[in-house]
Amino acid sequence: MTINLKEISKQDVIFSKNIMEKEIYIIKNDKSCLLDMKLLRKFICSACIGLEKEVNINLILSETKKNLYNGISIKELHKSSILATRTLMEKDPVYSQVTARLLMYCIQKEVFGKEIKQIDIPIKYKEYFSKFINKGIDNKLLNPKLAEFNLSLLSNALLPERDLQFNYLGLKILYDRYFLHIEGIRIEMPQFFFMRIAMGLSLNESNREKCAIKFYNLLSSFNFMCSTPTLFNSGTIRSQLSSCYLSTVPDDLYGIFESIKENALLSKYAGGLGNDWTQVRSLGSPIKGTNGRSQGVIPFLKVVNDVAVAVNQGGKRKGAICAYLETWHMDIEEFIELRKNTGDDRRRTHDMNIAIWVPDLFMKRVIKKSTWTLFSPYDVPDLHNKFGKEFEESYILYENQTKLGKIKLFKKISALYLWRKILSMLFETGHPWITFKDACNIRSPQQHVGIIHSSNLCTEITLNTSKNEIGVCNLGSINLTLHMKNGKLDPIKLKKTIRIAMRMLDNVIDINYYAVKKAKYSNLRHRPVGLGIMGFQDCLHIMKIPYSSKEAIKFADQSMEMICYYAYYASTELAEEKGRYSSYDGSLWDQGILPQDSLKLLEKERGSKYLKVNMSESLNWKKLRNRIKKFGMRNSNCVAIAPTATISNIIGVSASIEPTYRNLHIKSNLSGEFTEINRYLVKELKKKGLWDESMIANLKYFDGNLSQISRIPDDLRKIYATAFEISPNWIIEAGSVRQKWIDQSQSLNIYISNKSGKKLDETYKLAWLRGLKTTYYLRSISANYAKKSNFEMGIDSVNLDEISIKGYNKNLQEIKNNKKCLINSEINDVNECESCQ
Repeated sequence: MTINLKEISKQDVIFSKNIMEKEIYIIKNDKSCLLDMKLLRKFICSACIGLEKEVNINLILSETKKNLYNGISIKELHKSSILATRTLMEKDPVYSQVTARLLMYCIQKEVFGKEIKQIDIPIKYKEYFSKFINKGIDNKLLNPKLAEFNLSLLSNALLPERDLQFNYLGLKILYDRYFLHIEGIRIEMPQFFFMRIAMGLSLNESNREKCAIKFYNLLSSFNFMCSTPTLFNSGTIRSQLSSCYLSTVPDDLYGIFESIKENALLSKYAGGLGNDWTQVRSLGSPIKGTNGRSQGVIPFLKVVNDVAVAVNQGGKRKGAICAYLETWHMDIEEFIELRKNTGDDRRRTHDMNIAIWVPDLFMKRVIKKSTWTLFSPYDVPDLHNKFGKEFEESYILYENQTKLGKIKLFKKISALYLWRKILSMLFETGHPWITFKDACNIRSPQQHVGIIHSSNLCTEITLNTSKNEIGVCNLGSINLTLHMKNGKLDPIKLKKTIRIAMRMLDNVIDINYYAVKKAKYSNLRHRPVGLGIMGFQDCLHIMKIPYSSKEAIKFADQSMEMICYYAYYASTELAEEKGRYSSYDGSLWDQGILPQDSLKLLEKERGSKYLKVNMSESLNWKKLRNRIKKFGMRNSNCVAIAPTATISNIIGVSASIEPTYRNLHIKSNLSGEFTEINRYLVKELKKKGLWDESMIANLKYFDGNLSQISRIPDDLRKIYATAFEISPNWIIEAGSVRQKWIDQSQSLNIYISNKSGKKLDETYKLAWLRGLKTTYYLRSISANYAKKSNFEMGIDSVNLDEISIKGYNKNLQEIKNNKKCLINSEINDVNECESCQ
């Protein structure tokens, strides 16, 4: 029997009647008094304003009353209403908004020190704002320069009604971890929070108030959101606003521990770190100073791992580091096993991420099933700084020297053996992430002044590093869903948003606190930023397009072209106003080579048979080229798609470019556990009269998967297929058309539901063939989940057997015919990294 969620069961009616008749005494102002049930109802009704048709107030009241007892405090009474409404979120996502409003009431009371009537909130906001700024300054939380703003003007620009747009998860995250507090008491309301960030980003503007209001409106409307470090620290006395840091570790003891010290300093102030360890000599290499032999890279990485654990911003979030190593390094086999749960724990790094930096030559050797030679960088120091054909030539020359006995420390192995071992470790531990050295460097606008030796913690940043430079990137993401109009992206609004967002990101560079001089030198010299997106999956839901479709690939292509076009255009406008970045001369921008043009450079270096990408374009790029030629660029790099796990939760949209993980699941983070349900799906099911208790029970049983629920029409199953139901090839294809336009990279998770070495091999080779620069986590599922969700959407637009590469199809067929799977275990769900959000 199904139950209409708008109705209360007879038992609830009887219970409500009984408890309404029962007298409950509460503690208020240290006195016991009778609880007025009418006032309780009025309090709950106030949180449901505008949502009355979608929620059941009686049901909320009934659930709240179940938790009441004699002697309950006012504070606990309010908590009871929040907890009661929170339990209803799985019945309908609209209850998340109600729960957020009940929490907002508690926040208001904490910040203002007393209960405030809703009608008085706008007045109280304006009265309190200047007090908030001064209180923050007096308690050494806020930058004294904020007091120099026209606070009266800014307070009048605050829009308290925007507090009502939060869902519960978003507001709870802000309350727990972002709002400023004094000894645990919050002093910051959401709109103060957004204005404080806007003010912090406007400090160097000539018209600070005008810019602050403009920035505030963009943030508080959820059209754009800065990354977590900026949200944490903007306007504070220690304004470390950058998200990502990339460094190269030198091959000497002083340099190694200097790098570890830099990791600690950067991690202390919210930075996610990517370290290139390829220069460090391998196990067995000679040490002249002691006439001994090196222990290689691994023992140092254990120290780095412990630094990530020790330096965690005082518990605000975990320290996060990723180590990179090229696949020709002698220590590569032990490196890729660092995350294993077995073996010598002194040679394991359970708290640190690892990634491999893969040259094209290695992928070619894998496809051809030829040998691969491992070297110590002590013997081949120049390989670290070479890419493309130049790398291939030097590598082959060193291989010939091994035959002549000129290089004694080396190891020859099968390239396919190493590739399979990498994939096995990837599936077993979720690491190493696979990133492609040559695609990153050949397409880099900044190849004239340096080499990209690694990506960052979340694999979306591709910046030069050296002994003198630590790459730095400042991130923020556009909420695509709010830029949809009549089922399409609104180019006018998108252009406006991007112009403001790029100004905010560029301002970060000058305002930012740099814990390390090498980071400041690099950031001021090149001025890179990383504009990203979130809510991609939401847009597909709005358009009723399945992720696994040609239409979705087309939308990924067109939307990213539009975003990149306006981002690069905005950078030329900033260059016209403030001047171009100092290392501009000689860059690909200066040469008239835009990111999509650089695909031709990659094709030339790699060979056309190893690159199969869509190179079409639709916008007026000639106009942009002329602007760049005339004014140059303000930023060496402009676009990078971060994971956005945290900031997308704050504004209530799907993360980054991710497909739906599950339509109903429990999300865990440092703020607790939250029931997440796909509101678009609920809306569709309501329209068809299918949303009831039975449907909720089915979604729970099948872990949010629709394929086994026969009541749901086929068209909805396709539109709301989850990440593990669609082929990973669709994710690669969407990533490929995006990468065409992006001057940096994208955090691209790969989802695979079946235990198949063949599928992993196909997927990551396809990623390389499609010109991707990087990949991120590999997500797999438990056997129990796979059994319950064994339906998989097909992929008609991609046929791996049609890829015209000699030897590649033959290799795939041999793996298909091999019944023994090279994968023997699976990874669990991993926690989202929060350093790039």
